[in-house]
Amino acid sequence: MALTATFSLPDRATLAQRWQALEARSDASFFLRWTWVGAWLDSYAIRPDLLAVTDGEGRDVALALVGHAMQPRLLGGVATLSLNQSGDPQADRPYVEYNGLLAEAGREAEATAAALAALARRRDWRALRLSGIAPDSPLLGLPARRKTRVDMSPVYQVDLDAVRAADGDYLSLLSANTRSQIRRAMKDHGGPLPDVATAGLDDIAAWLDDMAALNGGRHADNAWDSATFRQFVATLAARGLASGAVELLRFTDAGGLVGLLLNFVQDGVAMNYQSAFADPRTAKDKPGLLCHAAAVGHYAARGLSRYSLLAGKDRYKQSLSTCEEALEWWQIERFSPRLEAEALLRRLLRRPASA
Repeated sequence: MALTATFSLPDRATLAQRWQALEARSDASFFLRWTWVGAWLDSYAIRPDLLAVTDGEGRDVALALVGHAMQPRLLGGVATLSLNQSGDPQADRPYVEYNGLLAEAGREAEATAAALAALARRRDWRALRLSGIAPDSPLLGLPARRKTRVDMSPVYQVDLDAVRAADGDYLSLLSANTRSQIRRAMKDHGGPLPDVATAGLDDIAAWLDDMAALNGGRHADNAWDSATFRQFVATLAARGLASGAVELLRFTDAGGLVGLLLNFVQDGVAMNYQSAFADPRTAKDKPGLLCHAAAVGHYAARGLSRYSLLAGKDRYKQSLSTCEEALEWWQIERFSPRLEAEALLRRLLRRPASA
């Protein structure tokens, strides 16, 4: 049965109903599920298009959100589509990963083909941003004049099966240097790893306030300085805690608070999305390493398969990992005679007149 792909702007209630109905029939990543998508839409003043692939009976086979914005370039703005992003840098601060289509399990290939055909037919764009996709994503099959891989990031992970096989001795799987750093920090904290507490709904506001306070002033480009981002995280936590898809962990010892982690949990994988750590107590203290090591033990004891630190090239993520995969960021540029002519005209209009 042939599939049809269309673009529309459904109301939020209808979108939520359709998205969750398809989600129940999919193997989609956390970042394509309504816990994430709904929190994002409800926190930011955006209204991306809905790309819907349907079958002959009108049932959704694949869904995606497509933002449209003018991307600044040296010679003028370029009409750009963004998959499951808005195109507004502030609204896209949550940083989608494991991106793609929300598709019915087993029908991903035919749904992707229909979606790509619909994107190719759409005439109001010149560039397409694909953020946080798998290296072999079929979305890269879209015909284009130029395809540029803007970035590639490792996703460092801990194999929790290996931790259990080592009788819970996670540190034995790490380098001698990382083991030494964690053990020195443990000694500074009185011996064992920090205790782990899991937030309930009544804890969310206070614990997230602590995360915001601990992250304050850490660096210039701090998402936690944005009230909208803080609201997004609070909405995400409130909706995800009830289902177990989101966990907020607090780490303490006899000396007080060591840190907090906001994690996603899906299909046996825990993913660390946000973190906040107390100031080091000594020159050799590593509160971040202690919290992550305690989280590894917490999830290994629960029988999960992996603990992911999500995308990022940070040295500490690599030092804590026992395995890794990768995600990529691409920009696809199409050739359009009309759009090329319009861009040339804009350049000519900006050129100073000859003396």
